[in-house]
Amino acid sequence: MPLQRLLQAQADSSMYGLLLALSSLLAAAVAVACSYLFYLIVLWPRRNPLRRLPGPPIRAWFGNHLGAVLDPSRSPRVHEKFVKDYGRNVRIRGIFPWEERLITLDPVSLTHILKHSTIYEKPWQSRALISYMIGVGMLAAEGQMHKRQRRVATPAFSIQNMRALIPVTFQTGMELRDKWMALISGPRDVSEKEKACGGMKLDVCHWVSRATFDVIGLAGFDYNFNAIRDQSNELFMAYKDMFEIAISQQKGGLWDLVAMYIPVLNKIFPGEAQRVVKKSHEVINRVAGRLIQEKKRKIEESEKAGSTYAGKDLLSALLKANVAVDLPPDQRISDEDILNNINTFLFAGSDTSSLTVTWIIYLLARYSDVQDRLRAELLSIKPVAPLESLTQDEITSLYTVIAELPLLENVVKETLRLIPPVHSSIRVATQDDVIPASTPVELSTRGGKTEKVNSFVMPKGASVHVPIEAFNLDREVWGADGWAFNPDRWDNLPDAVKAQPGLYNNILTFSAGPRSCIGMKFSIIEIKMFLFILLTHFKFAPADPVGKANVVLTRPYVVDKHKEGSQCPLFVIPLAGEAST
Repeated sequence: MPLQRLLQAQADSSMYGLLLALSSLLAAAVAVACSYLFYLIVLWPRRNPLRRLPGPPIRAWFGNHLGAVLDPSRSPRVHEKFVKDYGRNVRIRGIFPWEERLITLDPVSLTHILKHSTIYEKPWQSRALISYMIGVGMLAAEGQMHKRQRRVATPAFSIQNMRALIPVTFQTGMELRDKWMALISGPRDVSEKEKACGGMKLDVCHWVSRATFDVIGLAGFDYNFNAIRDQSNELFMAYKDMFEIAISQQKGGLWDLVAMYIPVLNKIFPGEAQRVVKKSHEVINRVAGRLIQEKKRKIEESEKAGSTYAGKDLLSALLKANVAVDLPPDQRISDEDILNNINTFLFAGSDTSSLTVTWIIYLLARYSDVQDRLRAELLSIKPVAPLESLTQDEITSLYTVIAELPLLENVVKETLRLIPPVHSSIRVATQDDVIPASTPVELSTRGGKTEKVNSFVMPKGASVHVPIEAFNLDREVWGADGWAFNPDRWDNLPDAVKAQPGLYNNILTFSAGPRSCIGMKFSIIEIKMFLFILLTHFKFAPADPVGKANVVLTRPYVVDKHKEGSQCPLFVIPLAGEAST
């Protein structure tokens, strides 16, 4: 018995010691967390150099300005007021009370930020979410990884390779035309408004999205999703379900916000979204992974036979560029990186192009005079022979003419300016930096005074809100009608436009600097080819009132019907003599 008591006493003592150690550890963790919060909430705001910048007031301790600058229904007015009241470099409040952000509408400041992509990176929260969904492709990669991936991918997006994909966009556009014709001429209940206009009310956003998915599937890795025909393809549904999760997470509540900052919570407590993403990954890794191996085998067989594999899709181009003799072995990327970038092209390329085509058609429906002028321009170069009979060389030659049409060019540029698919983005400073400005910045000093300077300090860890839409709509730059749809402005631009940053025609839609959109040329080809086919076969007229909402991208929604999801209903009316085509 004494031995048992001794052992029990030792066990109790060990347990007490363990509990004491755990209590001490927990107390230390709480003390560290409290100290860190005290630093964030009390000390850091007093030391943060951004506090010296002018900015709008906060009416509540947990208040912020994000709703005002992210909502496209009011952001143009908000941005303009910021510039008027505070200048072109403004301090705004982020998600948390201690999070001061910079929002800049200064072209010199923004050029500096976008040029120095190794200093200003995507926030880790954004990269973690993107990586979780589609892997670490060019959208999520930073630093040397991004540089290596972009170097391998650049040849795939050469002008020569993009021209080889023109027939793909043409054939898909024709398939969409035929689908709409079949829907309009097929048996259905016809409303009075449809009888009056002679067409059919269609959700243009839905159908164009399916068409661009088909294009990116064929152009991306020579795979036909058949999304226009139906939505039963296993790989198409995997991507579609996963991308819809990305959209729903942006609209999510408190749990999604907390999980974004503490990602491990989704692993500990997986919900329906995590199960959908896991299932989608299994399909993508199996089907798309098999496609990569098949492409690699074909390339190797062609090399052994002394020839070059003729595949024109982006996957083939990526794989060939990755084994090019002039690429050092340490610069090559893995099969996983290849798959991640194909996922990235699908994610970034399908929705952006489809939304641009949708918004163009919507604006043309509202501005019928511009629609009539553009249709006349397109019909003037339409071949006499049926479009179905054109060879691939003839299709490519036709696009060469389409690409140079002045009004079409102006309409595309004006829509990309007025409604950029990406409303805004965010960058985080990875080190302290000094940002130059084109106009003096008023910094507050002790004693309530201010001083005017030509540059200011950006502290490590602080965020920059990049207001893409605001740059494109700045009425001090684009003129008094800068918020209006006016394609003719491009024939006589104000001189101030030339100072604006941007990869494409001094607009920020495709970004600028080392991280600008690598797929811009392909996107323009796709947009113009779709417009040529659709506008030479249909007229478009307004149906329901449509508004804009920033949900990952700037999407159309029927007014007062946001819960029904993104849609853009328009009356689609076959041109005279086209209904039986």
